[in-house]
Amino acid sequence: MTNFTRVMPTRALVSVSDKSGLLELGRGFSSYGIEIVSTGSTAATLRGAGIAVTDVSEVTGFRETLDGRVKTLHPNIHGGILADLRQESHRLALEELGIEAFGVVVVNLYPFVDTVLSGAVGDDVIEQIDIGGPAMVRAAAKNYANVAIVVDPTRYEFLLDELAAGGTTQESRRELGAEAFAHTASYDQAVASWFSDTTQVSYRARKRNDLRYGENSHQSAAVYETLPVSAGLANARVLQGKDMSYNNYVDADAATRAAFDHDEPCVAIIKHQNPCGIATHKDLATAHRMAHECDQVSAFGGVIATNRIVDAATATSIANIFTEVVVAPGFTPEAAEIFSAKKNLRLVELPAGFVPPTTEWRHISGGVLVQEADVHFAPASQWTRVSGEQPNAAVMQSLEFAWRAVRAVKSNAILLASGSASVGIGMGQVNRVDSCRLAVERAGDRALGSVAASDAFFPFADGLEMLIQAGVSAVVQPGGSMRDEEVIAAAAKAGIAMFFTGERHFFH
Repeated sequence: MTNFTRVMPTRALVSVSDKSGLLELGRGFSSYGIEIVSTGSTAATLRGAGIAVTDVSEVTGFRETLDGRVKTLHPNIHGGILADLRQESHRLALEELGIEAFGVVVVNLYPFVDTVLSGAVGDDVIEQIDIGGPAMVRAAAKNYANVAIVVDPTRYEFLLDELAAGGTTQESRRELGAEAFAHTASYDQAVASWFSDTTQVSYRARKRNDLRYGENSHQSAAVYETLPVSAGLANARVLQGKDMSYNNYVDADAATRAAFDHDEPCVAIIKHQNPCGIATHKDLATAHRMAHECDQVSAFGGVIATNRIVDAATATSIANIFTEVVVAPGFTPEAAEIFSAKKNLRLVELPAGFVPPTTEWRHISGGVLVQEADVHFAPASQWTRVSGEQPNAAVMQSLEFAWRAVRAVKSNAILLASGSASVGIGMGQVNRVDSCRLAVERAGDRALGSVAASDAFFPFADGLEMLIQAGVSAVVQPGGSMRDEEVIAAAAKAGIAMFFTGERHFFH
């Protein structure tokens, strides 16, 4: 049975590496007459703001030593955290030993992960492995019946609200305890991964919210953000519109990935994780128009991502077409005003500092696959021309655009481009000929004079011949087929330029 009886603590232990919100918390404790026991820099920060603090060394009778490695590992600290005040024997033991109990413990751990990410090595990393911190956190979480443990500065407000209501409840302390154990588990796994190099990987996440359902209405679903938190779609702000669905998130992720493959201002329109159109242009509104013209039928009800802030002209262009989601680094006030007329349109603002992830995870039964993200695009200067005359600069730029854009297309993938816009896309087929056919059909008359990119080699000449018959003027592909000579001969016979990149862009 849930126990909501509130207990007002009289003593708090505070030791934090992240000083965010510390002074507000300290002032809050002082206003309720809660004694603050603290360590090192935490105590100095509080004392510097005029907040009364008792040093840990006064409690332990033992000064901090070994460069701070030993300061809270003492019975006077852990006895005060672990004592179960519901048991008379524990209360008597504290009295006999002269130990005072803690009702609140506020601890966040040394920044181990940030230190590793900064490029630090060796002893610099070792010194950021917290020992006393996890011991206090776990002790307080185990004793949630008596102690509230807070490990995240974003939860200080929750704790202060509890105090304002008369104290912490068993329910709130259990909730905080669960967060604490998850925090130390994630921390320890990060340390273990560093020690073992690549033999272990860890993935921790925290639920942000439940979704209405998954891919289909009979499937439950939720969105989680990784821990430690990194800027991404999972913690992006939904500025307007209906709640994001599972499928919205999946398509928005694919759209963002596609748009951020390009350095120039880019618009990617996605449906079922496949592009309906991709285009780049110095003017974002023009890029949207070009992308939309690739496949206007499929773009209806699609998801759009841009790699630039959306302005009024771009918003006006998008608002004329039924769209489920628009994802961008930001929206100008004028753009937001234009979109406000579309009440169901979801506007999603990526967090500041967003960059595409460099590692990708995919769950399989019994385990997980982990790979580096496909973010490498061999420049044209490294390609090998295997047939035809050297195209002019405009054609080469179009080929380079197509080579980047085809990576966003599910394999087997063929993308036709004119200038810096896709004009026909064939995707997700089980043979390359069908992908060529789809790309040509969708391009129609626009295939004439276009360039083509293939995510993998042509196993036979038939797919290439279909592109040639449609009027494609140049082709870029990885090469490496047993029948490359046959494919090269077909391109040479047609008099078109064909380039081998030496790399492929499978996307399954």
